[in-house]
Formats: sequence, C-alpha cells, structure tokens
Amino acid sequence: MWTDSHCHLDAPEFASDRDAVVARARAAGVGQIVLPAVEVANFDAVRALAHRHGFAYALGIHPLCVDRAADGDLERLAQALAEQRDDPRLVAVGEIGLDHFVPGLDRARQERFYAEQLRLARRFGLPAILHVRRSADALLRQLRRFELPGGIAHAFNGSAQQADTFVALGFRLGFGGAATFERALQIRARLAALPLEAIVVETDAPDIPPQWLYRTAAQRAAGAVSRNEPAELARIGAALAELRGLPAEAFARATSANAAAALPRLAALSAEATA
Repeated sequence: MWTDSHCHLDAPEFASDRDAVVARARAAGVGQIVLPAVEVANFDAVRALAHRHGFAYALGIHPLCVDRAADGDLERLAQALAEQRDDPRLVAVGEIGLDHFVPGLDRARQERFYAEQLRLARRFGLPAILHVRRSADALLRQLRRFELPGGIAHAFNGSAQQADTFVALGFRLGFGGAATFERALQIRARLAALPLEAIVVETDAPDIPPQWLYRTAAQRAAGAVSRNEPAELARIGAALAELRGLPAEAFARATSANAAAALPRLAALSAEATA
C-alpha cells in the first residue's frame, strides 16, 4: 500500500467529487493520506476529512498565506494544537516553511511565522511538514535552533548537501509528480542518489501533476484540466521506483515505512487501516 505524505484534499478543486477521489485513491492502493492545513480557516476542514476517511492531518500556516494571516493566528494555531494534542490523527505541524520563489512576499513575516511554528512543534512534540521553495538554506538555519522530532521536507528540489543536512536533522524528503518529467534532471538525480530510507512519496494534489497530466498554458486556457489527485500516486510511485531500480511494491513498502518514521503517529493509523 502507498502512503501519500502530502495532499490537499480539502482544496476547492475536489469540491464536486471528493468522495469519488478518495474511492479512486483506495482502489489504486493508496492506504494512507496526510492532509496538511495551510491557514487557520481550513483547520477544521482537514481534521474533519481525516476523521471521515481514516486519514491523517497536520495543522499549520503556509508561507504563501502569512501575508493575509492575522498576528493572532499563531495563538489560534497553538490553541488548536493544544485542543487536538491527543487526537491520533494529528501527526504534524504543517504545512509551514519559507517561499523565496514567489515575488513580493514579506520575507521577514515569513521568517517570524516559520520560527514560531517550529517553536510550537517543539512544544507539542510534533514533527514538521516543510514547504521548501528556493529556501532550503534559510529553513535549515532555523531548524538548527530547534530540537524537533524530524518531519518531511515536502517537494524537495535542493542540492545534495542540503538533502544530507535535512536527513541529518531527522527529515525525510518528499518526491512526487515533478520527478516524472524527464527534463527534471536535478530532482531525478537526487531521487536516484539518496538513501532509500530518506524518501517519501506524495502527490501535493491537486497541484504538481505528473508528466502524463501536464497541460501547457495554451491547453489550460482552452479549458484542459490538469488536476492531480491521490490515485495518481501509484503510477507516480511506480515511475520513481523505476528510477531507483526497484519493484513498485518494494518501493511502496519502503516509502510508507519512511513516512511512518517521519510522522510516528502514522504507524498506528496504518496498522488500523490494514487490520
């Protein structure tokens, strides 16, 4: 069974057929899905979906959302983590991090929200799910200040040295649809070279579609849809397994075990799902 370590099932793109999306994922062999929040407004949604479908969730404020977040949202996150601290489906603080790709964002505000959320992860003994986009070194500088129980660096696309540092700090690295593109040379090289125990797989659905779902800007303008969904994880995982020279079944077992190691509460949930 596959574990999708990062999926935004609460996104509006799934509003019309969310139950069918879950059914297709299960039929494709996806046994567990982690649903990270991105802002206070969707904390209840990810929690409710996790409980409805037997999945896991994380609570956090995404770096692309901090500019519209209120200063009090950090306290609201702390309160939510305290209220749900005994919920076995709450597996991490996330999605948090830094985004140095999108222009015009307030980097100082991102840094403050990131540091405060790392502090909350340490306070509640939870791993972190990190957004890493041209920001790996800045993320690592903050991580070194905190003793966290690891986590996942989602959609990793950094250097070998950065990868090694994340792994040394107890993090697994997330790979998904981007690695299915033949021209994604750096991501594919990193995936092939990493120790197997450092890798988890993800869809980031409805985003980061694999190569077979990609549409050009012109095609999208003409109405073509490129929505990713968790059922694609099996085919994505098989493509990544081929890059590693492994059978898909072995890669599924290994990456699911890695996700449970990165997010320890997943182990009990996965055992429950297969019981």
